[in-house]
Amino acid sequence: MTPQPNPEAGAAVKAADRDHVFHSWSAQELIDPLAVAGAEGSYFWDYDGRRYLDFSSGLVYTNVGYQHPKVVAAIQEQAARMTTFAPAFAIEARSEAARLIAERTPGDLDKIFFTNGGADAVEHAIRMARLHTGRPKVLSAYRSYHGGTQQAVNITGDPRRWASDSGTAGVVHFWAPYLYRSRFYAETEEQECARALEHLETTIAFEGPSTVAAIILETIPGTAGIMVPPPGYLAGVRELCDKYGIVFVLDEVMAGFGRTGEWFAADLFDVTPDLLTFAKGVNSGYVPLGGVAISGAIAQTFGKRPYPGGLTYSGHPLACAAAVATIDVMAEEGVVENAARLGASVLGPELRELAARHPSVGEVRGVGMFWALELVRNQETREPLVPYNAAGEANAPMAAFAAAAKGSGLWPFVNMNRTHVVPPCNITEAELKEGLAALDAALSVADEYTE
Repeated sequence: MTPQPNPEAGAAVKAADRDHVFHSWSAQELIDPLAVAGAEGSYFWDYDGRRYLDFSSGLVYTNVGYQHPKVVAAIQEQAARMTTFAPAFAIEARSEAARLIAERTPGDLDKIFFTNGGADAVEHAIRMARLHTGRPKVLSAYRSYHGGTQQAVNITGDPRRWASDSGTAGVVHFWAPYLYRSRFYAETEEQECARALEHLETTIAFEGPSTVAAIILETIPGTAGIMVPPPGYLAGVRELCDKYGIVFVLDEVMAGFGRTGEWFAADLFDVTPDLLTFAKGVNSGYVPLGGVAISGAIAQTFGKRPYPGGLTYSGHPLACAAAVATIDVMAEEGVVENAARLGASVLGPELRELAARHPSVGEVRGVGMFWALELVRNQETREPLVPYNAAGEANAPMAAFAAAAKGSGLWPFVNMNRTHVVPPCNITEAELKEGLAALDAALSVADEYTE
């Protein structure tokens, strides 16, 4: 893993990108994408030979790091044997991936519908819930992200929804628990939990329980801020769903497959949903893959009634072979256990030490390899370091922090007034400490904007 500088090649890659690639979520003329030459393990590097420790895991999906040799070999072997085949057939890689996933999902989520990624997994989960119940509405939380396709983005509770919000998608948003910025005037986790559940039940009552097909929640919200729900909240939502005949959907696209130190974050709370969506970490993002894990009751709805949905690449053999290899690697190499151990013994304690030293850190939240630092101008007032959905000059403090991190060889995951610490789940203790030292230095830049 010795990067070899080749700036001419990098310039050519960058020029072609700027001429022809249309990037997600971006004003095309205002972005300056880094040209990446290679990646391995927890690091990637550019064409000038600069190396970065990736504290973002790509988009929180390289759970076993970049270029894991066993996963790469499995893709190569599958490509030599069978590159692709239509989804209506029984294929070894597809069957084995489904079996391994079903073995690890909670409860009786034993049927797996494969998709191309997380957004269409959410699309199909909502479709299944509506068909199963015969009801139109879906309830989802503010401060959430569920994908960029039409239904998934309408379910999303952050500003990326606004431009595509049709107002007719049958979606109702509610406030989920978030004690640091409580919408319920709570002072303790117990109060926050009780009041959030009361608010949700009131929302159900005023919307009409007989009109609500599903409640969808990220088990632990990811991009929205890694707000770990208080004890009892998810169990309380499960009880409300049972009480009113509502399908409970947990979105584990980001939190699943070891990210929280468990195979699924639902295991932390001893809760089983009716549908569970996944993607990202299922095969470390090496080939696009997502899916829905389906309960027995919902699967039975489509036992003799056709499910009206499908995808050309559902259960693609290359993607499924990558999933099989990734799950095997995670089991053989103790990747889930590594995330739990280092999260508890290194990452959590050292992030809290950073918070004690830096006035820009308002709160530290997380578990496993899934953490966020909320950056503020003032720890007493909790004023965010930048306004909600800030852009341009208003976002200058976070831009300066991110630039400082990158200048120290750390690639951060920055969203609004937060930096998320979400490295690969198989990162080493030495690599973590290297990244934390760079984060320490970058936070000193953020401190310059505090009051």
